[in-house]
Amino acid sequence: MFKRISALVLVGVTTLAMAGCSGSGGSGGSSDGKIVMGFAQVGAESGWRTANTKSVQESAKSAGVELKFSDAQQKQENQIKAIRSYIQQKVDVIAFSPVVESGWDTVLNEARNAKIPVILTDRAVDSQDKSLYKTFLGSDFVEEGKKAGQWLVDQYKDGTDQVNIVQLEGTTGSAPANDRKEGFEQVVSADPRFKVIASQTGDFTRAKGKEVMEAFLKANPKIDVLYAHNDDMALGAIEAIEGAGKVPGKDIKIISVDAVHDGMQALADGKISFIVECSPLLGPQLMDLAKKVVKGEQVPDRVVTEETTFTQEQAKDALPGRKY
Repeated sequence: MFKRISALVLVGVTTLAMAGCSGSGGSGGSSDGKIVMGFAQVGAESGWRTANTKSVQESAKSAGVELKFSDAQQKQENQIKAIRSYIQQKVDVIAFSPVVESGWDTVLNEARNAKIPVILTDRAVDSQDKSLYKTFLGSDFVEEGKKAGQWLVDQYKDGTDQVNIVQLEGTTGSAPANDRKEGFEQVVSADPRFKVIASQTGDFTRAKGKEVMEAFLKANPKIDVLYAHNDDMALGAIEAIEGAGKVPGKDIKIISVDAVHDGMQALADGKISFIVECSPLLGPQLMDLAKKVVKGEQVPDRVVTEETTFTQEQAKDALPGRKY
């Protein structure tokens, strides 16, 4: 009798242990079977980022993905804390847009050890170990910089005078800032007429773009071109240019990246001269990739978003149907 009771107790304990390990595929998924995604956003520094956040949140809802969202307020330490929190919560997949490129190996190793797949969105990391993440979804920032540079070269193809350029860089150390600068300078450096006379970070924000452009204008009496790494900085710079009694788009040509609504309006109005598109609407592709990696399916190491460029007339045509 004692042996029989012991056997029944053992069976009961084993059953409970098995139930405790099963969860949702053993990865801490939600109780209703939904995929749980932890998403660590950079912040809300620009109109582009706001549209990106909205795309991710709406796409998660449409795809039936439970989203745990955090805003890092442009601080790497906040993103690392968020990722570690998602690991502790045993989410099914982690996605994030890195504030800067370096310093991620340790926390991404922790995610890999926990068998939680990671997807990079919008921005890359500079880790040599590509196995730390499943895929990178986003734009080719170097190509964006090249497109900006080529438009400028084409505008001045018949000139002989020096062209003085100032550059408003994105957040120091971030992939878009590094790559948009690299791509642009690859193109314009081939012609000695083009000279970048000042280059400084504007942190991708309108306020900092205005502040830095004001300093550029005071220090440099002759500026022919402004290259801004995003529309928000360009829009801030427009305020500074107008405040200095100059006409944006005429006295100073402005090239920008993003193509958010306010930037496109400034382009249509002739204040910005040319915009290279960088789409924030990555949500649908992200959810599709998340479902595949959670199932263990193979996905491409790199998924590049399709984007275009805009002149003034093209901006006028595109604005009525613009989603962001």
